[in-house]
Amino acid sequence: MALKRRTFLGAAGAASVTLASPIVLADGHAKPRVVVVGGGAGGATAARYIAKDSKGEIDVTLIEPTRMYYTCFFSNLYIGGFKEIDDIGHSYGKLAASGVNVVHDWATGVDRDAKTVALAGGGSIPYDKLILSPGIDFVDGAVEGWDLSSQNAMPHAYKAGSQSELLKAQLMAMPAGGTFAMIAPPNPYRCPPGPYERVSMVAHYLKNNNPTAKIIVADPKPKFSKMALFQEGWADHYDGMIDWVGEEFGGANVSVDPNAMTVTIDGEETKVDVCNVIPAMKAGRIAELAGVTEGNWAPVNAADMSTKADGDIYVLGDASQQGDMPKSGFSANSQAKVCANAVRGALTGSKVFPAKFSNTCWSLITTNDGVKVGATYEATAEKIAKVDGFISKTGESDDVRKATYEESEGWYSGITTDMFG
Repeated sequence: MALKRRTFLGAAGAASVTLASPIVLADGHAKPRVVVVGGGAGGATAARYIAKDSKGEIDVTLIEPTRMYYTCFFSNLYIGGFKEIDDIGHSYGKLAASGVNVVHDWATGVDRDAKTVALAGGGSIPYDKLILSPGIDFVDGAVEGWDLSSQNAMPHAYKAGSQSELLKAQLMAMPAGGTFAMIAPPNPYRCPPGPYERVSMVAHYLKNNNPTAKIIVADPKPKFSKMALFQEGWADHYDGMIDWVGEEFGGANVSVDPNAMTVTIDGEETKVDVCNVIPAMKAGRIAELAGVTEGNWAPVNAADMSTKADGDIYVLGDASQQGDMPKSGFSANSQAKVCANAVRGALTGSKVFPAKFSNTCWSLITTNDGVKVGATYEATAEKIAKVDGFISKTGESDDVRKATYEESEGWYSGITTDMFG
């Protein structure tokens, strides 16, 4: 049978929805079927736009294990005390009400020949087009001494929600004059939640609640995005609190001991009270299981985000290897709209518009001190290519920085509505 919205909602407590047998479109299935895996900025947007713009011509199923999605963007502001956890949490009720079949389960495999997605709860869901937007996983062994079994002692907080709450609780429990350490990731990495905004938010909290505490940042990179803006802000607002150790000074030679709560940088061991380990990243595992990755990421065609391994599978956002766009929620949302238009055109013959992309990443340094970087992009035969860009300037007035922060608040409201309805 075809998966209907009323069927899913009527069995909302079930772990999964199982289809008796795949129905091939050519054999009389009334509608083409799109399955989307991952309900974040890429997946939720793609599912919503395909369902909305196809006006019921396409069956759209979204597979997402969590019932509440916590945005990585603005999760640093929660850690800094500017937001509550509920401010960044969003349910899938409106998306389901808009005509998307929302299945809360884990996608555990893809059969590209049969065109089905396997579910952890049993059974599978057939597709004509498959969109994967699984976000990131971590590269095994990226930080010596750390693996996922250590994430409670040394949280990554790079998948928002319980990890964000854990890191904030550890921050709040730090002793007076204690030490907070961050192991920053190599390029490329998901941003937001950007490491350097996080450093700023941790510093903001500590300045107001534990002013003699220290922050150590071990960074394998010689420089990072918006570096001059962050360093200016740190000097202005958190002078003497933050010690950034870059590649030149041993930031790439790091190990941790979660049991002893120590960080060793270039042979020098330091006892710490909190350690935020952000390892090297790779595409979410379902992309690898689908056989569309090459190395750590999934190469895609810029015009429609289809994978180079399979034209009926698309990869959005952080998991994709697409060219010049950063791995951000804004990027994923922008790519999802291009992909949704292309998928709808392929399945219904509707007009497909030329691909255009945009991105802006905002960061908060302290109260009303917002900075941003962004660009517009176009699809070329080789990649998504940057057309032009902009970045905040050092020395900007308080009014400009406040306006930048307020702009980010407006964007957050807009993108979450765009994702979930």
